[in-house]
Amino acid sequence: MSAIAVVLRGLGCRVSGSDSADTPVLDRLREIGVDVFVGHDAVQISGADLVARSTAVGDDNPEVLAARQIGVPVYRRAEILTAITALRSTVAVAGTHGKTTTAAMLSHVLTAVGADPGFVVGAVMADGSIGARWSNGPLFVVEADESDGTFGELSVNQAVLTSVEPDHLRGDRPVDELEAEFARFCAGVADGLVVCAEDPGAVKASEGCHRILYGNGPEAEYRWRLLGRNRHSIAGEVSIRGDVLGSMNVPMPGDHNALNATGALAMACELGADPSDAMAALAGFGGVTRRFEHRGEAAGVEFVDDYAHLPTEVACSLKTASEGGWDRVVCVFQPHRYTRTSHLWSAFAHSFEAADIVIVTDVYSAGELPIPGVSGELIWQAVTEAHPESDVDYVPRLDDVANRLVEVLRPSDLCLTLGAGDLATVPDQVISMLAARQ
Repeated sequence: MSAIAVVLRGLGCRVSGSDSADTPVLDRLREIGVDVFVGHDAVQISGADLVARSTAVGDDNPEVLAARQIGVPVYRRAEILTAITALRSTVAVAGTHGKTTTAAMLSHVLTAVGADPGFVVGAVMADGSIGARWSNGPLFVVEADESDGTFGELSVNQAVLTSVEPDHLRGDRPVDELEAEFARFCAGVADGLVVCAEDPGAVKASEGCHRILYGNGPEAEYRWRLLGRNRHSIAGEVSIRGDVLGSMNVPMPGDHNALNATGALAMACELGADPSDAMAALAGFGGVTRRFEHRGEAAGVEFVDDYAHLPTEVACSLKTASEGGWDRVVCVFQPHRYTRTSHLWSAFAHSFEAADIVIVTDVYSAGELPIPGVSGELIWQAVTEAHPESDVDYVPRLDDVANRLVEVLRPSDLCLTLGAGDLATVPDQVISMLAARQ
């Protein structure tokens, strides 16, 4: 929603908005002239021509209720974003994981090569800026969110598809319906579809479409071959349709980020960017928050936080961590949403194999009501049954997690926090606790 506010301000609209708590993001909005309120109150919609809300805001919200009482239209986030995408030639980046990083990389590359794109990315950039801008250029890059099924409403000219895995499932949205939504999305792309060849779900969803593949294998038009890696980056050789361009350095670790960068490179080149310029631009990518983000160090322990919350994402993040040369990887995982946990808990059984110590917390609700019998303990159960020798514990409360980490962490460890909820507050807490001991 903050990104949409930035774009609307860029379009010259008067924008106000409310949130439940004050955050640095609200400070960024204030700086560009958005009227920001902390807390929700009916009087705050006074003078508004329309009200836009996220999927987290229910019908009982006082501002939504007030708008409907006085006849002010209330729109979903996706409806506003759809109207914006109709104004420009839109490049959508979709997928159940990888889309935020790939969209941010693509926006960065297109900006660096002079294409002057507008963009909306669903994360704060590493420099603290909101992942959005409006421009006078012809292109608009948008992260297309499948969580509420509305990504198919966007007006899309080109698209990147990173992955398709079970996620955001409900009784009325089983796996086959999610897959069908992605297939319809691919079929609706007008001018160019770039697809990750390493992801079976993405390949399946784009079958029958004219597509360009990126990946590691010989079937990929844009191909990445690993050359080397360290804790902070990964390097590889890039070839396009068999012609070797040279090496590309990606300033984020992990094979999955190499694929994200290759997908961004592929789309940028298909849009007309010079490949060498695009590769050079990617080397200067600053990153986004909560994507293997270095959070600090204390008592010889390094802290990294990552948004990974799906089984494959967790496994990828831990694989990346295991390749960083730390003595031990101590992982804390916070499950996200009761509905997701109820559908996917057993799929986490093998996701933590690369960790030395695992702590599972209780579910972050993201506004959902609890489901009887569904908790983080289900994931603990799946892991312990599949790997009885593993060092895994269930610690529901975050305060208790912080205390446990202080007990178990030792110099040369990596503490890796994974999840899409409020677990991101734990690294700072533990860093302070360890520093106070020194």
